[in-house]
Amino acid sequence: MPFSVPSRRAALGILGASVVAGLTACTPAAGAESSTADPTDSDAATAAASPSGTPTPSPTPTATKRIRRTFIPDFQLPPIAGGLAPVITKIPTKHPVVFLTIDDGNIKTPESVKLMAEYDYPASLFLTKDTIAENPAFFNAFKAQGSLVENHTVTHNINMVRQWGYQQQLNDIAGMQDYALQQFGRRPTLFRPPGGAYSNVMRQAVADAGMKAIITWEAKANAGKMDYQVGNSLRPGDIVLMHFRAEFAADLAAFRAAQLAAGLEVVLLEDFLGVA
Repeated sequence: MPFSVPSRRAALGILGASVVAGLTACTPAAGAESSTADPTDSDAATAAASPSGTPTPSPTPTATKRIRRTFIPDFQLPPIAGGLAPVITKIPTKHPVVFLTIDDGNIKTPESVKLMAEYDYPASLFLTKDTIAENPAFFNAFKAQGSLVENHTVTHNINMVRQWGYQQQLNDIAGMQDYALQQFGRRPTLFRPPGGAYSNVMRQAVADAGMKAIITWEAKANAGKMDYQVGNSLRPGDIVLMHFRAEFAADLAAFRAAQLAAGLEVVLLEDFLGVA
C-alpha cells in the first residue's frame, strides 16, 4: 500500500545535466543463462557538429521525472542462517513493484546512461571487475541517477560452482567487494552468481564476504524481448535480469513495455530490502 516516508532515492533530487557482462560473458550461448542451484548440491535452494563544421556540444536529454510512489516493504530479507546467505529469486509482495537488475558491464555507451535517465529507472548493477576495469568511472553516471553497484565477482567464471572450492570462490567474491568499495565508495550487500548457478559453498562464501543475499531472477530482458520462467508477463515482486550489451536499448524497451503493461513501479531492490 502507498505510504509517504523518506526514501534514499527521493533524496537524490533532479539529475544534473552531465551523464557520461554480457552476451558472451554470462552465458555459454545466447539464451542459455538460467537462474538455478548447482545440480550437484541438493540443498541449495546483468558528437554532433554545427552546419558550419564547428563542433557544438550535444544537447543533454531531459530526464522524464515523475512523482515516485513509495511502499512499506511487506517482505523481510531472511537473515544469514547456518553461515549461509539466503537466495532471493522473487520478492513475495502485494505491492505493484518490479526490480531492475543489470549485469556485467561489458558494453558502455552514452545511450544506456541517457535511456536510464529518461525513464528515471533505478537499478541494481551487478558488475564484474574484469569487464569494467578499463573504465569504471563510466558507472558513476548511473550512481548519480540512484542506482547501486553490487557484486558479480572479479572474473565472471560461470563454472566457479563446479570448478572451485570455498577459498577460490571467496577470493573472487571478496576481491570484487574490495574493488567496488575502492571505485564506488560502497561495499556491495547483494551478490549475483555468474550464469545463475549457486551452491551451499557459494552461499557460505557470500556470507563470509559480508553480503546479505544471493539474488537470482525469474524474468529477463534478452535480445529485445522479455523471457519468463513463470507465466507470460511481469508480476509484482519480479526481479528482472538485463545486461550491458549492444542491444541494451532494445532490451530496456522490452522491459519498459512489460513494466507499463503490468502497471508496476520500478523500485530499487536495495531500498525495498533495507540493504542500501
